[in-house]
Amino acid sequence: MKARTDLIVIGGGLHGLSAALQSARRGLRVVLLEGAFTGRHASGATAAGVRSLNRAVEELPLSLEAQAQWEDMTTLVGDDCGFHAGGQVQVAMDADAEARIKARIARLEALGMHHECWIGPERLAELVPVMQPGALGAAYVARDGSADPHRTIRAFRAACLDAGVEILENHTVTWLAREETRWTVVAGGITHVAPTVVNAAGAWGRQIAKLAGDPLDVGIKNSMMIVTERCEPCLGPVISAQNRKLSFKQTADGTFLIGGGVQGRLRPGGGSASVDFGALSGAMSTTLALFPWVADLRLVRAWAGMEAATADLLPVIGPSRRAPGLIHVFGFSGHGFQLVPSVGRVIADLAETGRTRTELSAFDPGRLATNRKAA
Repeated sequence: MKARTDLIVIGGGLHGLSAALQSARRGLRVVLLEGAFTGRHASGATAAGVRSLNRAVEELPLSLEAQAQWEDMTTLVGDDCGFHAGGQVQVAMDADAEARIKARIARLEALGMHHECWIGPERLAELVPVMQPGALGAAYVARDGSADPHRTIRAFRAACLDAGVEILENHTVTWLAREETRWTVVAGGITHVAPTVVNAAGAWGRQIAKLAGDPLDVGIKNSMMIVTERCEPCLGPVISAQNRKLSFKQTADGTFLIGGGVQGRLRPGGGSASVDFGALSGAMSTTLALFPWVADLRLVRAWAGMEAATADLLPVIGPSRRAPGLIHVFGFSGHGFQLVPSVGRVIADLAETGRTRTELSAFDPGRLATNRKAA
């Protein structure tokens, strides 16, 4: 027996949930298929930065749209998702970093974008008094911040259910094919049929693309994070550093989350990632240079999360050129969390009408198409 619906979303991370939610609210019947459970991989392992700071110019229209949505997230999903606009700061630790930041801000201003500003050492010390003196200044976006990833996953999942989305967890897609004007997708022993499929499978997005006959050249990132013991609140903004691997923030419960894109190891079989403690310890050098007191904190946990990554670090968003009715949305390369609400709107546009007002040429799946035939 075949279960017929309007839209099949493959992947239960935040981008899949957002696409499913916003499509269902437009009246589409939506089934979401997840091989494990919602938020299991990249969405559950993210540092949950909500940032427009240091975005690729191509992503900024989506980022600035999403920024406004994060400030009113309760309207979208009935919960603020723990969003806190404490600001984001990108520190310049040397003259080259300062020059790069100032040049980027000048380019943005020439494009009419004024969300980033340069702040000098005195203002930086006011914003981040617990940071070691010596930085030359920083880029700063006051409206940026961070959220609670697990609260966000729960909120989007609950909103999906309220909107009528059928969420099927532990339903791994094993087969899909286009037959005339519809897709047939087999997952968990159930056959689903719909005119449109959304590939939001994250690290498994390239596998789904290949199954669908649209193989794309996409890699995998295994970014690592560390969380420390709890401390009294002392750090408002999220801190990064130009030319250095650093992401440093204090969460609502007082722990510090340390990352910055340092890569772990892919386990044999490719189903999960593991922590590379040697690489992780080396990555602590920037943190300790700016916050030497972190050396006295106990490290509670470390983990690695899998995510699809593209060569140009821009996501894949848009219709397949080779598989009609297939929409790709994956490959966010470690910086997709903030974009969840706006990208979900774009996918709902495409699912409903086949068009969107947002310029997607930079994210065109065709730029990554390979000539390999699907197995």
